[in-house]
Amino acid sequence: MNHDSNICPALNPDQLGHRAVAPSSQGQVQCPGTELPHSLWHLLHLSPQVIENCVAAAGFSVGEFAALVFAGAMEFSEGLYAVKVRAEAMQAASEAVPSGMLSVLGQPLSKFASACLDAQEHCRSLGIEDPVCEVSSYLFPHCRVISGHLEALQFLRQNAPKYHFRRTKMLPVSGGFHTRLMQPAVEPLAQALKAIDLKQPLISVHANVDGKRYMHPQHIQKLLGRQLVSPVKWEQTMHALYERRRGAAFPRTWEVGPGQQLGSILRSCNLQAWKSYDHVDVLQAVEDPGPEESLQ
Repeated sequence: MNHDSNICPALNPDQLGHRAVAPSSQGQVQCPGTELPHSLWHLLHLSPQVIENCVAAAGFSVGEFAALVFAGAMEFSEGLYAVKVRAEAMQAASEAVPSGMLSVLGQPLSKFASACLDAQEHCRSLGIEDPVCEVSSYLFPHCRVISGHLEALQFLRQNAPKYHFRRTKMLPVSGGFHTRLMQPAVEPLAQALKAIDLKQPLISVHANVDGKRYMHPQHIQKLLGRQLVSPVKWEQTMHALYERRRGAAFPRTWEVGPGQQLGSILRSCNLQAWKSYDHVDVLQAVEDPGPEESLQ
């Protein structure tokens, strides 16, 4: 990726941070999964070279589907179908166990691992069998999302000072996503993906599971299923996308869609890369005429 590169991220509707990013020879872009066409048409209208020269992408949680659609690995309609099946299966899994997600802002002394173990032990003392409490998202240095049984998350909130947590906040979601609590959702998504004609991405797409690039369609199918029960390694993905030799210029970065959460995360992960960041709001994309309207 050279100094003219682009990175394009995409988000999901609940704005939990389910987004995607893609680097190209013109910069980086972020856009919401369900608003991908509007957002990208608007960006194409503003700066065609940003889309044309994009060379890589990565998505946060369900935003990974938007990144794969953007990269040509699946059709937009296929992506919507897979996301629908995924959402319904995750909701069913959520209803089976009262669970949730807790955003935790820590510091160098924070003890995330021991906190989760203690929370699990607390759940066992309450009679909960096989309790779940684990990191489900790595956002930026010392900031994590922890998912699991509600009793475990409540324990963490009550004992935040003990583990050197600066701030905790429950997220407005219905379940403990990206943990083994979502195991029942894996098979329905796997079957849906088998019905999709996955293709080799036209640009590099980085996976949530390990931050590395998808190698081929079978790799996409495998990791999208594993993603449901694995933490989103967004911080690691940011490092992979922006890694470069000392003194090399960073690509431009665009966030396309509602909010600027990915830009904030990028700033915390890599200040120098964030200095080449810009944002295109999805509302503006809907209100402004697209290519077809402009020709009428």
